[in-house]
Amino acid sequence: MPKMKTHSGAKKRFKLSKSGKVKRSRAFASHILTKKTTKRKRGLRKGVYADDTNAPTIRKMIPYK
Repeated sequence: MPKMKTHSGAKKRFKLSKSGKVKRSRAFASHILTKKTTKRKRGLRKGVYADDTNAPTIRKMIPYK
């Protein structure tokens, strides 16, 4: 059986934690930052785990991580 292909977009956006959860970064932090408060921008820097409903789909896209 051939090797599975990793989804190029997913491998740049997601990592797996040691416990197997899918880590992701938050959206809305790249531009139009002048109207966002400092507190909001600081919160966007922190990583977060992907939702449990989306995690199995993401794991299929990054089989070798």
